[in-house]
Amino acid sequence: MTTIAGCQRLQRAWFAAMAQATGGRTFSTHECDWIWLPARRELMLMFPTTLSPAGLRPGLAEGVRLGARTVGVWLNGAVRGKELADFGFESGWQPWWMSAPVEALAGLDPAGAAITTRVPEYSGPLAAELAITRAEPAKAWHALARVGEMPVGAAYSFYDGAAADARAVGGIFNMEVLPQFRRSGLGTALLSAVAQEATAAGAQELALNATPEGYELYSRRGFELIGRGQTWWLHLR
Repeated sequence: MTTIAGCQRLQRAWFAAMAQATGGRTFSTHECDWIWLPARRELMLMFPTTLSPAGLRPGLAEGVRLGARTVGVWLNGAVRGKELADFGFESGWQPWWMSAPVEALAGLDPAGAAITTRVPEYSGPLAAELAITRAEPAKAWHALARVGEMPVGAAYSFYDGAAADARAVGGIFNMEVLPQFRRSGLGTALLSAVAQEATAAGAQELALNATPEGYELYSRRGFELIGRGQTWWLHLR
């Protein structure tokens, strides 16, 4: 059974792989582990167990030096964020950690979505982040849904055995369908396409962090809620 701790390790591994693929980096400051994501100019602090000025100040200073526009902090639900508020952070959206055994997704139809490493229509961060599928072809996959020639939805999956719990856990990330094309089966197709790739690589379970809006789709497709987290955000420019 996937645990919240396993989901957190998977989220950290995904961001670290994305940083490496896009020219970012990871660093630590006094019990704080940071990941710099240059494509979006975001600095992430990943699941600290304690928060203190000794860890936050040098990390934020490095974020300013790197040119970060946004600093995000991902927290376990049990960690208090009072110190973050003192630094100007605001409480943000709540990740809903969900997981499913791959067997629950085996019968989903991927029609309408295709695995691809290049999308000519992408620009900016979307184009830069596709580099992860070329840098880590055995670990990261991107699926695209089109209506006619128009891209209308996308999702990633990622499987890194080193980030696993007792069972091999893969992740699904950045899944989105344009609002006017939702409830047409494309979300299910994207979910199926990326799940198949992670399963073929060895994943036995799949985990994701859902918004309340996505919860309905994922719960219908075999995912169960295992816990909730916190995010906090600071906008520098």
